[in-house]
Amino acid sequence: MAILVTGAAGFIGYHVCATLLRRGERVFGIDNLNDYYPPQLKRDRISALDREKGDFRFIELDFADHDALDAALKGSDIDRIVHLGAQAGVRYSIQNPRAYAHSNLIGHLNILEVGRARGVSHLVYASSSSVYGGNESLPFRVEDRVDHPMSLYAATKKADELMSETYAHLYRLPQTGLRFFTVYGPWGRPDMAMWIFTSKILAGEPIAVFNHGAMKRDFTYIDDIVTGVVAALDNPPPDDGEEKAGGSRGPHRLYNIGNHRAEELGYLIDLIEAACGKPAVRDYQPIQPGDVPATYADISAIQRDLGFKPKTSLDTGVPRFVNWYRDYTGI
Repeated sequence: MAILVTGAAGFIGYHVCATLLRRGERVFGIDNLNDYYPPQLKRDRISALDREKGDFRFIELDFADHDALDAALKGSDIDRIVHLGAQAGVRYSIQNPRAYAHSNLIGHLNILEVGRARGVSHLVYASSSSVYGGNESLPFRVEDRVDHPMSLYAATKKADELMSETYAHLYRLPQTGLRFFTVYGPWGRPDMAMWIFTSKILAGEPIAVFNHGAMKRDFTYIDDIVTGVVAALDNPPPDDGEEKAGGSRGPHRLYNIGNHRAEELGYLIDLIEAACGKPAVRDYQPIQPGDVPATYADISAIQRDLGFKPKTSLDTGVPRFVNWYRDYTGI
């Protein structure tokens, strides 16, 4: 039986696929390779997966197209799903909202239907720390209300959690939703601060520092994220009527996956400067629409249930990313 991984050409999807292949799993990856950021990076990730030893199959398709999805999966034995595919990005959701309705709402529903129709043993899906919106109580807990999203991206992720709760209730489909906190590391995304800052510092260009630097993020290294995803996949929630993390009494759990540290944006820039061996030119600007000043994950639920414990500090992870970036780009 195979594990279906959506967003297989994405940052987290690539690393999850690689980890599953290395432990001997059959992996069926799908991704539409869209141009939100350069598709060549996504193709390079797939090429790297093709070089891994193991049973990996990849199909380029848009999982929001249910006919194409059904045709691609016809005849495939799918036992579990890791649904990481989505239209990402907070600020882009202000510019192109329909892309988020297409991928994050219709697409999520289509994957739920795949899980229901095939009776999969577990569906793990990506949510986001952005669902916490303007919550001022830190750290963010899965028990907190998340009714005031600051962006359409956040609203779609909250809607995904609600749809998943409905399918857990109606069809007893076991699911785990993971609220990721600012993931970074090798093969990362070019639209995120780690990549942007590194590329501009190395090029001697100014970097935009929003909210005049008064920003904190719970930066989480990719290896720790993957450890949490795989631990969740291996432990489907029981359908026992007991309350789960996030409040469901169905077979549905919600977890934060973060580093459990709120790091100053200025400290991140300091570390990138040190790893690059060049100073940054800091251009201080107001906070952007849809952004929040701080994120900080309470990870007690996933620690309790799955034994999750992040191991990689920011001062260890940043040089690893910068070294990978320089090797990948040849800069």
